[in-house]
Amino acid sequence: MSVSMNAEQFLKNLESYRSSPKQKEYERSFKSGKGDGNEFIGVRMGQVFALARESIEMPDDEIEKLLESPIHEARVGAVSIMDWKARNKKTSEERRKELFDLYIKRHDRINNWDLVDRSAPYVVGGYLFDKSRDILYRLARSKNIWERRTAIVSTGYFIRQGDVEDTFKIAKMLLNDDQDLIHKATGWMLRAAGAIDRQRLLSFLDKYAATMPRTALRYAMEHLDKEQRDHYLGMKKGK
Repeated sequence: MSVSMNAEQFLKNLESYRSSPKQKEYERSFKSGKGDGNEFIGVRMGQVFALARESIEMPDDEIEKLLESPIHEARVGAVSIMDWKARNKKTSEERRKELFDLYIKRHDRINNWDLVDRSAPYVVGGYLFDKSRDILYRLARSKNIWERRTAIVSTGYFIRQGDVEDTFKIAKMLLNDDQDLIHKATGWMLRAAGAIDRQRLLSFLDKYAATMPRTALRYAMEHLDKEQRDHYLGMKKGK
């Protein structure tokens, strides 16, 4: 049964799971340095997720306190609480809107790839599924890399519902992005969309394989057979 845990209690519980070896592992993995505002205390993600599930009824002002924390695992906890709540079929439309609004309002604190990937599909994509998706196109044009990643990753929810239209449109917008983390996310979503509509993916690659970033191309065609992969890589090499 979930409890209405506050941010202070959540942080105390996080501290009880602190691990120096895991902290060093995270710092290497995320290339985090002192003074970058992104601190790790070495809590395993499974423990963060479990704690977040126990805190699913945490009110928004307390979730926002976690987002304000410099501790990365605290912010993972915050977006995980939002994600668990958004996934819950009993969550009201009003509550889903509150979670969506909080995500967009505090995107300045949802500032790493794992924070976006943990929450954007259900908190953003799930809320927008039956609504205007114009905001995703605004985010795709943002100067902020994490807002652009939200734009494409949020379409993961649409893909699960068999709707790939926005994935291909936003992927096209992001093809000239200069960030590898956007290339990876774009290729990831293209691959997922291709599992739903293989011909649409092939048509997209026929048009853009020669000019799209190599990372995005490799991610997008992972599920294709070797002959097809070689074909599209050949288009890339021919340029």
